[in-house]
Amino acid sequence: MLSFNQEKLIRSLSNKKGRDKSGLCLVEGEKVIKTAGAGVNYTFTKKDTKDFDKLVTTETPQKIAAVASIPKWTFDDIKSNKIIIVLDGVQDPGNVGSILRLCLGFNASLILIDSVDVTNPKTIRSSVGAMFQVPWIHITNKESSKLLKDLKMPIYRLEKKKGAIDIKKAKPKKPLILIAGSEGRGIQSKIKGTSIFINHNNDLESLNVGHSIAIALYSLN
Repeated sequence: MLSFNQEKLIRSLSNKKGRDKSGLCLVEGEKVIKTAGAGVNYTFTKKDTKDFDKLVTTETPQKIAAVASIPKWTFDDIKSNKIIIVLDGVQDPGNVGSILRLCLGFNASLILIDSVDVTNPKTIRSSVGAMFQVPWIHITNKESSKLLKDLKMPIYRLEKKKGAIDIKKAKPKKPLILIAGSEGRGIQSKIKGTSIFINHNNDLESLNVGHSIAIALYSLN
Protein backbone atom coordinates (compact mmCIF):
# COMPACT_ATOMS: atom_id res chain seq x y z
CA MET A 1 0.00 0.00 0.00
CA LEU A 2 1.11 3.54 -0.70
CA SER A 3 1.72 5.71 2.34
CA PHE A 4 0.15 9.15 2.79
CA ASN A 5 3.49 10.81 2.00
CA GLN A 6 3.96 8.74 -1.14
CA GLU A 7 0.53 9.73 -2.45
CA LYS A 8 1.27 13.37 -1.64
CA LEU A 9 4.54 13.14 -3.57
CA ILE A 10 2.87 11.49 -6.58
CA ARG A 11 0.27 14.27 -6.73
CA SER A 12 3.06 16.86 -6.76
CA LEU A 13 4.62 15.25 -9.85
CA SER A 14 1.77 16.48 -12.05
CA ASN A 15 3.39 19.94 -12.04
CA LYS A 16 6.92 21.08 -12.99
CA LYS A 17 7.61 22.67 -9.61
CA GLY A 18 7.04 19.37 -7.84
CA ARG A 19 9.21 17.47 -10.32
CA ASP A 20 12.03 19.99 -10.08
CA LYS A 21 11.96 19.93 -6.29
CA SER A 22 12.01 16.14 -5.96
CA GLY A 23 14.02 15.20 -9.05
CA LEU A 24 11.31 12.63 -9.76
CA CYS A 25 8.66 12.10 -12.43
CA LEU A 26 5.53 10.02 -12.94
CA VAL A 27 5.73 7.15 -15.43
CA GLU A 28 2.61 5.33 -16.63
CA GLY A 29 2.25 1.97 -18.38
CA GLU A 30 4.30 -1.22 -18.44
CA LYS A 31 6.19 -0.37 -21.64
CA VAL A 32 7.35 3.04 -20.43
CA ILE A 33 8.23 1.70 -16.98
CA LYS A 34 10.36 -1.00 -18.60
CA THR A 35 12.17 1.67 -20.61
CA ALA A 36 12.85 3.69 -17.44
CA GLY A 37 14.73 0.66 -16.11
CA ALA A 38 16.96 1.35 -13.11
CA GLY A 39 15.49 4.85 -12.82
CA VAL A 40 12.27 3.46 -11.32
CA ASN A 41 12.03 4.03 -7.57
CA TYR A 42 8.79 2.13 -7.03
CA THR A 43 5.68 1.03 -8.91
CA PHE A 44 2.05 1.07 -7.82
CA THR A 45 -1.28 -0.32 -9.05
CA LYS A 46 -4.95 -0.06 -8.06
CA LYS A 47 -4.23 -2.64 -5.37
CA ASP A 48 -1.90 -0.16 -3.67
CA THR A 49 -4.32 2.78 -3.49
CA LYS A 50 -8.03 3.45 -3.95
CA ASP A 51 -7.09 6.80 -5.52
CA PHE A 52 -5.07 5.29 -8.38
CA ASP A 53 -7.20 6.93 -11.10
CA LYS A 54 -6.74 10.33 -9.43
CA LEU A 55 -2.97 9.95 -9.07
CA VAL A 56 -2.30 9.18 -12.73
CA THR A 57 -2.79 11.65 -15.57
CA THR A 58 -4.36 9.58 -18.36
CA GLU A 59 -8.11 9.62 -18.95
CA THR A 60 -8.00 5.87 -19.50
CA PRO A 61 -5.39 4.85 -16.92
CA GLN A 62 -2.85 2.10 -17.50
CA LYS A 63 -2.84 -0.78 -15.02
CA ILE A 64 0.46 0.26 -13.47
CA ALA A 65 2.41 3.46 -12.81
CA ALA A 66 5.74 4.32 -11.24
CA VAL A 67 7.78 7.07 -9.64
CA ALA A 68 11.15 7.39 -11.38
CA SER A 69 14.27 9.52 -11.04
CA ILE A 70 14.72 12.16 -13.73
CA PRO A 71 17.90 11.46 -15.74
CA LYS A 72 20.67 14.02 -15.25
CA TRP A 73 22.27 14.48 -18.64
CA THR A 74 25.35 16.67 -19.18
CA PHE A 75 26.74 18.49 -22.22
CA ASP A 76 29.30 15.70 -22.54
CA ASP A 77 26.36 13.31 -22.93
CA ILE A 78 24.81 15.64 -25.50
CA LYS A 79 28.06 15.70 -27.50
CA SER A 80 28.26 11.90 -27.53
CA ASN A 81 25.97 11.89 -30.59
CA LYS A 82 26.93 13.38 -33.96
CA ILE A 83 23.52 14.96 -34.49
CA ILE A 84 22.09 17.43 -31.99
CA ILE A 85 18.48 18.51 -32.49
CA VAL A 86 17.60 21.89 -30.96
CA LEU A 87 13.93 22.71 -30.43
CA ASP A 88 13.18 26.42 -30.07
CA GLY A 89 9.90 27.28 -28.36
CA VAL A 90 8.13 23.99 -29.06
CA GLN A 91 5.35 23.71 -26.47
CA ASP A 92 3.38 20.66 -27.63
CA PRO A 93 4.20 17.61 -25.43
CA GLY A 94 3.19 15.21 -28.19
CA ASN A 95 5.60 16.76 -30.69
CA VAL A 96 8.50 16.76 -28.23
CA GLY A 97 7.76 13.17 -27.22
CA SER A 98 7.71 12.06 -30.86
CA ILE A 99 10.98 13.87 -31.52
CA LEU A 100 12.60 12.14 -28.54
CA ARG A 101 11.64 8.81 -30.12
CA LEU A 102 13.13 9.94 -33.42
CA CYS A 103 16.34 10.96 -31.63
CA LEU A 104 16.50 7.47 -30.14
CA GLY A 105 16.02 5.87 -33.54
CA PHE A 106 18.60 8.03 -35.32
CA ASN A 107 21.23 8.41 -32.57
CA ALA A 108 20.66 12.10 -31.91
CA SER A 109 20.69 14.24 -28.76
CA LEU A 110 18.13 16.92 -27.90
CA ILE A 111 18.48 20.48 -26.60
CA LEU A 112 15.32 22.40 -25.75
CA ILE A 113 15.21 26.21 -25.76
CA ASP A 114 12.22 27.60 -23.84
CA SER A 115 10.20 24.51 -24.78
CA VAL A 116 7.79 22.20 -22.97
CA ASP A 117 9.24 20.27 -20.04
CA VAL A 118 10.51 16.84 -21.11
CA THR A 119 9.38 15.42 -17.74
CA ASN A 120 5.77 16.43 -18.39
CA PRO A 121 3.74 13.18 -18.08
CA LYS A 122 2.29 13.70 -21.58
CA THR A 123 5.76 14.09 -23.06
CA ILE A 124 7.00 10.96 -21.29
CA ARG A 125 4.02 8.97 -22.59
CA SER A 126 4.36 10.15 -26.18
CA SER A 127 8.11 9.46 -26.08
CA VAL A 128 7.35 5.93 -24.79
CA GLY A 129 10.09 6.51 -22.23
CA ALA A 130 12.75 7.65 -24.73
CA MET A 131 13.60 10.52 -22.37
CA PHE A 132 15.35 7.91 -20.19
CA GLN A 133 17.60 6.88 -23.10
CA VAL A 134 18.19 10.00 -25.19
CA PRO A 135 20.54 12.72 -23.85
CA TRP A 136 18.50 15.92 -23.46
CA ILE A 137 18.89 19.22 -21.68
CA HIS A 138 16.86 22.40 -21.20
CA ILE A 139 18.42 25.84 -21.75
CA THR A 140 17.09 29.40 -22.02
CA ASN A 141 17.11 31.58 -25.12
CA LYS A 142 19.46 33.98 -23.33
CA GLU A 143 22.19 31.37 -22.86
CA SER A 144 21.59 29.43 -26.08
CA SER A 145 24.01 31.29 -28.39
CA LYS A 146 27.05 30.77 -26.17
CA LEU A 147 26.23 27.18 -25.25
CA LEU A 148 25.66 26.10 -28.86
CA LYS A 149 28.77 27.95 -30.01
CA ASP A 150 30.81 26.10 -27.36
CA LEU A 151 29.77 22.78 -28.95
CA LYS A 152 31.89 23.77 -31.97
CA MET A 153 29.67 22.10 -34.57
CA PRO A 154 28.19 23.48 -37.83
CA ILE A 155 24.73 24.91 -37.15
CA TYR A 156 21.77 24.49 -39.51
CA ARG A 157 18.41 26.24 -39.15
CA LEU A 158 15.42 24.29 -40.49
CA GLU A 159 13.32 27.10 -41.98
CA LYS A 160 11.82 28.05 -45.31
CA LYS A 161 12.98 31.60 -45.93
CA LYS A 162 14.69 33.62 -48.64
CA GLY A 163 18.16 32.24 -49.27
CA ALA A 164 17.49 28.88 -47.60
CA ILE A 165 18.96 25.81 -49.31
CA ASP A 166 17.04 22.61 -50.07
CA ILE A 167 18.26 20.00 -47.56
CA LYS A 168 18.93 17.59 -50.47
CA LYS A 169 21.29 20.10 -52.10
CA ALA A 170 22.87 21.32 -48.86
CA LYS A 171 23.93 17.77 -47.91
CA PRO A 172 24.91 18.66 -44.31
CA LYS A 173 27.69 16.50 -42.91
CA LYS A 174 27.88 15.21 -39.34
CA PRO A 175 28.61 16.23 -36.66
CA LEU A 176 26.06 19.02 -36.77
CA ILE A 177 23.41 20.96 -34.89
CA LEU A 178 19.92 21.26 -36.39
CA ILE A 179 17.56 23.92 -35.01
CA ALA A 180 13.79 23.78 -35.54
CA GLY A 181 10.92 25.87 -34.20
CA SER A 182 7.19 25.35 -33.79
CA GLU A 183 4.95 25.24 -36.86
CA GLY A 184 3.24 28.50 -35.92
CA ARG A 185 6.17 30.65 -34.78
CA GLY A 186 9.23 29.11 -36.37
CA ILE A 187 12.71 29.67 -34.94
CA GLN A 188 12.73 32.62 -32.51
CA SER A 189 16.38 32.38 -31.50
CA LYS A 190 18.93 34.63 -33.25
CA ILE A 191 21.55 31.85 -33.32
CA LYS A 192 23.43 32.10 -36.60
CA GLY A 193 23.50 29.13 -38.94
CA THR A 194 22.88 27.93 -42.48
CA SER A 195 19.17 27.99 -43.35
CA ILE A 196 17.91 24.79 -44.97
CA PHE A 197 14.40 23.68 -45.89
CA ILE A 198 12.42 20.57 -46.83
CA ASN A 199 10.79 20.97 -50.23
CA HIS A 200 7.07 20.11 -50.53
CA ASN A 201 4.21 21.20 -52.79
CA ASN A 202 2.50 24.54 -52.24
CA ASP A 203 -0.82 22.96 -51.24
CA LEU A 204 0.75 22.45 -47.81
CA GLU A 205 1.56 25.67 -45.98
CA SER A 206 4.05 24.12 -43.55
CA LEU A 207 5.12 20.84 -41.98
CA ASN A 208 4.51 19.87 -38.37
CA VAL A 209 7.83 20.14 -36.47
CA GLY A 210 7.77 16.42 -35.70
CA HIS A 211 7.36 15.55 -39.38
CA SER A 212 10.11 18.01 -40.33
CA ILE A 213 12.56 16.46 -37.87
CA ALA A 214 11.67 12.96 -39.07
CA ILE A 215 12.38 13.85 -42.71
CA ALA A 216 15.55 15.75 -41.79
CA LEU A 217 16.95 12.90 -39.68
CA TYR A 218 16.23 10.41 -42.45
CA SER A 219 17.99 12.69 -44.96
CA LEU A 220 21.00 13.10 -42.68
CA ASN A 221 21.38 9.35 -42.27
